[in-house]
Amino acid sequence: MFRLLKALPLTLAVAALSIIAIGCGSGSSAKVRVVNAIPDASANLDININGTKDFTNVQFDAVYPTQTTPASYVSVPSGSDTIEAFNTGTTSSPVVAPTTASLSGSTQYTVLLGNYLNKSPQAYLMTDNNTVPTTGNVEIRVINGSALANAESTGIDVFIYQTGLQPPGTPQISALPLGSASSYQSLTWESSYHIDVYITNIPAKQLSFDLPQGGSSGTAGQITTLVIVDNPGGASIDPFPLVMVDLN
Repeated sequence: MFRLLKALPLTLAVAALSIIAIGCGSGSSAKVRVVNAIPDASANLDININGTKDFTNVQFDAVYPTQTTPASYVSVPSGSDTIEAFNTGTTSSPVVAPTTASLSGSTQYTVLLGNYLNKSPQAYLMTDNNTVPTTGNVEIRVINGSALANAESTGIDVFIYQTGLQPPGTPQISALPLGSASSYQSLTWESSYHIDVYITNIPAKQLSFDLPQGGSSGTAGQITTLVIVDNPGGASIDPFPLVMVDLN
């Protein structure tokens, strides 16, 4: 009996260590995709996560992995991760300095590389939600990747309304800053939506376009992410956003 009682604490300690070990090693991977929105970058970019080159040769105004429906991602370790970007083929003088991001397991993220080269480009982290919309609805989300809008104002205003109708009195999305995503706008499905984007408080700076575009089928149950980007060089906003149909 005495020997059994002495052994019991050791047994409990071993069991506790086993539980800790299982907890530390059981975290699932995070899911990441990267958008390059640095308008004056001199080359395509390689993006490293924790020193590993997970994204290679990413062009400006492009997403990696290549856009698919449903959206595709690269699995990376969850937890506290370091993100940095280099001109493709190089490993020194990062274009985007190391940025620490907290990534949760089994969660999908968009990382936007944004701002002008002389304004310290950053890696901006946004959480995605590709849950199927309510029956009969679509969801539209806007990401501000415009360095120009950031330089000239506090962000962008966005009006979303059915094509052929008048815009609402106030924008659904107001003063969205660089590197930020709006909430998902849940809308009753229509065959086409018209979208107006303004640099906040500068009405003369406007772009307008219709959805569906860029291969979007415009069906009920669809989730679309629109990334507002600049033209190469960054002197003006591209009138055609990067359209990502994340779910259809």
